[in-house]
Amino acid sequence: MGLRRTLRDTEPFNLLPEDSFNTLSLVAVSKKYPPHTHIISQHDSPTGFLYVISKGLVEIVALTPGGSEMVVDYRREGSFFGSTPVFTNEPYTAGARTVQETECFLIPSQALTQVANQYPHITEYFTKAIFSRVRRLYSDIVRDYGGKALTQMEAYPFQKRLSEIMSAPVEICNSTASVKSIAKQMAAHSIGAILVSDAQDEIKGIITEHDLVSKVLASEHVDCQQPTAADVMTPRPFTMSSETYMYEATSFMIAHKIKHMPIVDAEKIVGIVSLRDLMRYRSQKSMLLVGSIKEATTIAELSTARTEVVKVARALLSESRSPIETMEILSYIHHCILKKGYDLALEGLLSEGVTPPKIKFCFIIMGSGGRKEMLLGPDQDNGFIYQDYPDDQHEMVENFFNWFGEKLADAYETIGYPRCNGGVMGSNPFWRGRLKDWKWRVSDWINNPEPKKVMYSTIFFDFMPLAGDSVLCEELRDIVYQQIREFPLFLYHMMEQDFKHKVPLGLLGRFSVERNKEHKGMLSLKQAGSVFIVDCIRMYLLENQLDASTTIERLKCLVEARVFNPDTAEHIKAAFEAFTFLRLRNEINLIEQGKPPSHYLNPYDLTKNEQDLLKEGFRAASKLQDSARRHFNVG
Repeated sequence: MGLRRTLRDTEPFNLLPEDSFNTLSLVAVSKKYPPHTHIISQHDSPTGFLYVISKGLVEIVALTPGGSEMVVDYRREGSFFGSTPVFTNEPYTAGARTVQETECFLIPSQALTQVANQYPHITEYFTKAIFSRVRRLYSDIVRDYGGKALTQMEAYPFQKRLSEIMSAPVEICNSTASVKSIAKQMAAHSIGAILVSDAQDEIKGIITEHDLVSKVLASEHVDCQQPTAADVMTPRPFTMSSETYMYEATSFMIAHKIKHMPIVDAEKIVGIVSLRDLMRYRSQKSMLLVGSIKEATTIAELSTARTEVVKVARALLSESRSPIETMEILSYIHHCILKKGYDLALEGLLSEGVTPPKIKFCFIIMGSGGRKEMLLGPDQDNGFIYQDYPDDQHEMVENFFNWFGEKLADAYETIGYPRCNGGVMGSNPFWRGRLKDWKWRVSDWINNPEPKKVMYSTIFFDFMPLAGDSVLCEELRDIVYQQIREFPLFLYHMMEQDFKHKVPLGLLGRFSVERNKEHKGMLSLKQAGSVFIVDCIRMYLLENQLDASTTIERLKCLVEARVFNPDTAEHIKAAFEAFTFLRLRNEINLIEQGKPPSHYLNPYDLTKNEQDLLKEGFRAASKLQDSARRHFNVG
């Protein structure tokens, strides 16, 4: 990728005129770095360049207090690093290490500052990035926590992507190649699998050692000289993209008993990964956890797996990677447990001779589960959508789902997911129904926005399918959007619920803590912090009829739709990460003390830096709340 093209597609350079691209291109130099090479190290003096990646992958690494390096970010083609000294002349605040062979454009600092002097938005962009207080405080605290945790336990890189560990380039043969030549090729390269492709890197099949043994060597009726690749390959194998997370790939490969997985981007072969590759990056404990969920045959086994989730959370947090990724991974594990629990409960009914009605239905989860933002103490928020069956089937359908809903709620409670205090569960007839029933229900909430109905909607609007016919879920979402288009004033009523509450900061910057007996002297990181961000972002998403699951994905969509500018979005994201990190760390500590997880904590038990971080997070949430009030003209 050329420097001009890269800069045209990269903020903040994308706003520069053509002559600036020419200026920078004339003075920039291109340099290649081999894999696992430090381009710059933390605390090094400035090299005098901004590094723009034209090809490859770079880890941004930070030193723990104990002197160990940990990965805090990844930069891919089109990204840049090493900007801090250009505008501050201070040493590097983090290092940069290549993951694979990488090529960079090196832009001299002097040329960059000359362009920035002409176009102040360049300096403004980098200055904001450097001096974002909430981000800086958060990074310092996470690094410190990670350093302490790494001295106590093994880190599990759950969140690595396949692009970071896959083998590339891939050994390929065409479909007419003889089995003998294929065996020689595999032996020469010491590989256990080879991909079959006749043209343009499009995959036709895969041949493994097992294929050669079972289909050729072990067969008494096959002449080893005769078969070709087309005869022994497994056609149309499962594939994954290079952006797939390791935990997803491992879980899938275990479930499908696959040892080799081709990696395909835009229908082109880009690499291959083996289960052995994944095992090198995964501890036996974490492998057993995911595997035990997939292989569980009883509710008791799922209950045991549920208790192990805190160990995974602690391991993930110790790597000092984004707690947003950690939260998404924990949600994935919770979803696996919930889906397996659903399957076992349904199998139990079938074994008792109870037959489900012959209708299409979908089991949905809502709230934090629907946003993929579950931490360590989620309760049950779920329901059922049915197709529009005739009224004369209603009694039969409801009899089954009354029974199944109770069985499911009991199973989840046994596994370790408490019943919802508000009864937001499929065992409650209010949270199940035909599409037309849901349409009436949503219409009632929207057209008669009483406080309780608005509260229902804030839980419900984050729904996603977990089992059954997901098309019903898509149709229900269309109904929600249609109702909001017809009565947009509902968004204002929804926001009013948030505006009744303020972030817990007094005029002098002191925390406003709870006075009731149960939580005296404490504050809620959820109800007093992250909920404002979640709710406000959801409202903007609904207003713009956009579809995204997580709060961070929604924020990204809103930036792309030009509802938020990137600087504002980054500030909100940093605050949300800070709340999530502090809350997750608090839940881990409580569980390890034998207490139930909670989003309540005493802010004065935190360090000075952590208190400052919490205050900055609250201020960011308050600013978002104020901007939403102005936007929706409430109050």
